[in-house]
Amino acid sequence: MHMRHLLNRPGENLVLNMESRGFTVAVYNRTTSKVDEFMNGRGKGKKFIGCHSIEDLVKNLKAPRKVMMMVKAGEVVDSFISQLLPFLQPGDVVIDGGNSHYPDSNRRTHELAAKSIHFIGTGVSGGEEGALTGPSMMPGGSDAAWPLVKDIFQSICAKVEDGAPCCEWVGQDGSGHFVKMVHNGIEYGDMQLISEAYHLLKVVGGLSNEEICSVFRGYNTGDLDSYLIEITGEIFGKKDDDGSFVVDKILDAAGQKGTGKWTATVALDEGVPVTLIGEAVFARCLSSLKEERTRASKVLAGPPVHLSQDKAKLVEDIQAALFASKVVSYSQGFMLLRTASQVFHWTLNYGFSCCVIV
Repeated sequence: MHMRHLLNRPGENLVLNMESRGFTVAVYNRTTSKVDEFMNGRGKGKKFIGCHSIEDLVKNLKAPRKVMMMVKAGEVVDSFISQLLPFLQPGDVVIDGGNSHYPDSNRRTHELAAKSIHFIGTGVSGGEEGALTGPSMMPGGSDAAWPLVKDIFQSICAKVEDGAPCCEWVGQDGSGHFVKMVHNGIEYGDMQLISEAYHLLKVVGGLSNEEICSVFRGYNTGDLDSYLIEITGEIFGKKDDDGSFVVDKILDAAGQKGTGKWTATVALDEGVPVTLIGEAVFARCLSSLKEERTRASKVLAGPPVHLSQDKAKLVEDIQAALFASKVVSYSQGFMLLRTASQVFHWTLNYGFSCCVIV
């Protein structure tokens, strides 16, 4: 049996994914009404066991117990682990599927090992839809825990074209969350590069939204083929109920959840020049200064823009620049992984890390 801590939509989707693969799942949430709602709703008639206490949850798990949390990073994870420990036995596995900071996962691996409990910190990528249909997973922590969860994780994750699962053991301690952090940092970079490509096409090339939509769909058929390029093309073509383009109504201010900043911070700490991700983080910070940017634009408008080549050549050049920039960003990310492996004495699975990051 497997447990899932239900707190949000991705959590529900992941347990539904597990159940669909033949696993019986015991579910718990500190707000017990959410358990009842799930059992009477999306989980009705399926192989779920609804639990109203942590003790009840653990009693409904077969040894060695595998308890997976999907909760907010930080103190909440430690709090839940402390509540679990009185009911666990040596050899049980605690899994943190949130976006925890890797130093916390380092610490938790060793603290639980001292109590003969295995710990896994696993990055989970794919959002709500991925959780239901197949996420990419980056588990790391106690090596002895991997054989206990391998079949579950690899059965629920996404598969590449040859059927290989998008889930392999990454390495020791907090390495799984470290790889997920770098994965997210590179995603920050990708989004910034896409934004800059859009800006050049719109401002320098003078392309319409329909034309930019077509350009990105074309990009997605070549070397730039990726999920972000695909959905970006769709966004440029999406219209509101009044017939206007949605992209023109979106405020040009971006927030962040922290993983990109963490990537840039550890790169600075270890002296690894992860420049592209760092600039992407700063670009988000700059974007949030909307009022200041608006005032500044009235003082310094910038030089006039003149297109010195035809649109087709511009589209081609931006495609090449975007691809080259992505290669630079990914290379810098792997420089950081290599350094982390040396500094923290991890045996990182570079082949799999390449798969989930790219």
